[in-house]
Amino acid sequence: MSSETKKYNKWIVILSIAIPLVVAILFGVKIDAQLPIFLPPIYASINAFTAILLVLAVWAIKNKKIKLHEKLMKTAIVCSILFLVMYVAYHMTSESTKFGGEGIIKTVYFVILISHIVLSIAVIPFVLITFVRAITKNIELHKKIARFTFPLWLYVTVTGVIVYIMISPYY
Repeated sequence: MSSETKKYNKWIVILSIAIPLVVAILFGVKIDAQLPIFLPPIYASINAFTAILLVLAVWAIKNKKIKLHEKLMKTAIVCSILFLVMYVAYHMTSESTKFGGEGIIKTVYFVILISHIVLSIAVIPFVLITFVRAITKNIELHKKIARFTFPLWLYVTVTGVIVYIMISPYY
């Protein structure tokens, strides 16, 4: 393992632990401020756009459009970061919305929500490792982990949109 890979691996571990911890801590911080815009439909749209980017990136690489694939993936990462910043900002400045559905729909909502939350934490190291393997030109290992990262990341983005759609009547 090269020293460059070891350096990246340290950052992957640090970020994979720090991001969920910081988000959890910031959820406990309440700022008495009103944001000038209502963020949930914006960050849900960013999630939807990220899902589209991921699908397009897979199409691009299957069609040997490597530069397009790289641009789409980097844009997807930026969108995910932008989503996370907006999501945390919203929850620091607003009370959490309770889901108002009853019966089976409530169970469906919570199954989707909980799987979304758990997998949104789990996907962090996958995305980081996949990205590092690409930028260090370790393409064979990149391909191997990308087979897991893509469906996981796609699931997280799509379920984020579903959760928003399901809770939006209760805002």
